[in-house]
Amino acid sequence: MLAYILRRIGYGFLILIGVNLLTFILFFAVNTPDDMARLNIGGKRVTAEAIENWKVEHGYDKPMIWNSDAKGLDKVTNTIFWTNSARMLAGDFGASDAGRDIAYEIKTRMWPSLYLALPTFLLGIMVIIVYSLGLVFFRKTKIEISGVVLAVVMMSISSLFYIIFGQWLFSKIFKLVPISGFETGTAMAAFLILPIAIGVFSRIGGDALLYRSMFLEEINKDYVRTARSKGLSETAVLFKHVLRNASLPILTSTVAVLPMLFLGSLVMESFFGIPGLGSFTIDAINAQDFAIVRTMVFVGTVLYVFGLILTDVTYTIADPRIRLK
Repeated sequence: MLAYILRRIGYGFLILIGVNLLTFILFFAVNTPDDMARLNIGGKRVTAEAIENWKVEHGYDKPMIWNSDAKGLDKVTNTIFWTNSARMLAGDFGASDAGRDIAYEIKTRMWPSLYLALPTFLLGIMVIIVYSLGLVFFRKTKIEISGVVLAVVMMSISSLFYIIFGQWLFSKIFKLVPISGFETGTAMAAFLILPIAIGVFSRIGGDALLYRSMFLEEINKDYVRTARSKGLSETAVLFKHVLRNASLPILTSTVAVLPMLFLGSLVMESFFGIPGLGSFTIDAINAQDFAIVRTMVFVGTVLYVFGLILTDVTYTIADPRIRLK
């Protein structure tokens, strides 16, 4: 298994290099260093000297990827890509185009994102599994039909509607929770309870139908018939046997959620004024701060690769018949 994990880490490192280079190329295909300088300096009339000074100060005065005027390794290292993007592979995120320490911002903002995303993720998984197993338990009845229709309706409604409606109903009308903002300590719960509830509710529709399909695929297999013949109740069959055997596709479907634990929900954090990594990324996109954007894309890729490796390892825990070589 160790050799397999090391091999996957090697593949992941190559993916990080490719994503890093692709992000760099796409960003500069839209914005030149001169455009970035004008945007950050501000003002309608910006002198060529001011633009050049800004580029020198932020390291954007070099060639993009290949420096034909340099010698030896400097042809690669004395470039914008090397000094501003490649160093992230060593964990050096540098400073934003506005001069902020990106590593410090990430360390500070990751906690509000975790406080929001982690309960949303865990509660969402539990609620969706119980809801889906309930549909399977009451299969071929009016309860199942009603539950499927409800799930389709919830899936068809945009999460923006849930956010706006939730803020209007619980903050404006009932005044139960603040409409937006964030505080540390025990007061934090009042600001997070509504976005967490909305995050869980908005996921039920699509994921419940997916899990229901997985459970229905397992419900008529031989091991289920054997469990029933031994006198186990339908609830025990569902939770002890069907759920366990359907855990592999469930694990796979949750990998994509892992980066959100750190990157946060872009829309949720922006609407509720939570100072997490999601709102940090949105602000950077609006300001066209390439340094922050490339860092957040890189961090998201690292977490996704880590999630894939973690999923492969947890496969052996969920199903001992699987052995990684």
